[in-house]
Amino acid sequence: MSGLSNSGPGAGHRGWVDSHCHLPMLEDDAVAVVGRARAAGVIGMVCVGTDLESSVASVADSARFPDVRATVGLHPHDAARLDAEWEGLCELAASDVVVGVGETGFDLYYTNSPPVDQERSFRRHVQLARRLGRALVVHSRDAWDDTFRVLEEEGVPEPTVLHCFTGGPDMARRALALGMFLSFSGIVSFKNADDVRAAAAVTPLDRLLVETDAPFLAPIPHRGQPNEPAFVVDVGRALASAAGLAVAEVAEATRANAVTVFGLTL
Repeated sequence: MSGLSNSGPGAGHRGWVDSHCHLPMLEDDAVAVVGRARAAGVIGMVCVGTDLESSVASVADSARFPDVRATVGLHPHDAARLDAEWEGLCELAASDVVVGVGETGFDLYYTNSPPVDQERSFRRHVQLARRLGRALVVHSRDAWDDTFRVLEEEGVPEPTVLHCFTGGPDMARRALALGMFLSFSGIVSFKNADDVRAAAAVTPLDRLLVETDAPFLAPIPHRGQPNEPAFVVDVGRALASAAGLAVAEVAEATRANAVTVFGLTL
């Protein structure tokens, strides 16, 4: 990744990394989106695949932009398509611009794919991440016990990220005890997210990541707008407030952690 400017003179840090976004889902052209992110002080973006098509597009964006890297995976919503897409995902995962496997895991809020298919897909992703030595990116919604059960049975790959963390401090401690990184989204800025803020407050600096999950979950003051990587700066500020830390300290720590987790060069 190329070195880019920070958030402006006196910012006290080298810039932000959006550890989880979906550039192919954004309505605006990726050139404009990436340009706005750079102008806001974002020096790196991890573009996350949710099926074979979006994983191919994420890899293509990574080839276009030196400050974007990709993950490939099958979202739990689409886990029923595992047999049809897995071979292609495995081939794609070998690309030099791919830094992670997922997002994968459980979503028992919607169950767009049957839970048995979600578990089968999740286990396959865990095994692939370990085999390739790549980060595992985990989605867990209404499924903490199942998520931890599979990770404990399969063995937690090093590193593993719980993306868009929505649990409280008890779930945070459980994940941290297994060596995971916790990635906080715009939810940390929402008025009704006291549990998430409490989880942020108990997460050590060396386990924090910050993300947009763009185009979803735009943080305050952008609620109601499509989210985009430039807004990770606002997520980071809300995370710093929740954790009782300086903004520059959170920016530096989350940048360093992204480098560790995804092997980025910043």
